[in-house]
Amino acid sequence: MFGKISILASIPMGLALLAGALIPLQATSNGALGRELGHPLWAALTSLIVSSAVLIATIVVLRLPQPNIAGALQGPWWLWIGGFSGAIYVAMATFLPPKLGASNYILFVMVGQVIAAMLIDHFGLLGLTAKPINLVRIAGVLIILFGLIVVQAGSNKTPASSDNVVQAPSAHVSLK
Repeated sequence: MFGKISILASIPMGLALLAGALIPLQATSNGALGRELGHPLWAALTSLIVSSAVLIATIVVLRLPQPNIAGALQGPWWLWIGGFSGAIYVAMATFLPPKLGASNYILFVMVGQVIAAMLIDHFGLLGLTAKPINLVRIAGVLIILFGLIVVQAGSNKTPASSDNVVQAPSAHVSLK
């Protein structure tokens, strides 16, 4: 049976799953918002403003101490690329899902994340301990790529009509 420690240890994994489940929701809703606002960048900006408001409210409710801005300013340059990366991600997440579909977009994001994470780990970038790339990790990326191909192939199939008649490639065929 599950002990108290194993249940507590699973909470971060459950929260990570929840965070992952929210990504396609965010991307799809931002795409729709971009269409309504007239451009995906307006939706990205709106998303970031709403995100900021939620974070500010959470900080106030939790009564967090003032941030150590001076310490952060003295840290390495890469401490600040998270906001830049986040803005690019939110903008792309607003623009691309309507073109690729939610599942294809997320699969491409996953492949990009895994490859970037493996390179960050391999070289020990951004203050992490180096974890060299090996064949098992490469196999994992190849499995994800295979999944992307399978999902992409499945999304290119059109559902058959109710009478199981194959549709002609063009609806406008002239016999003259």
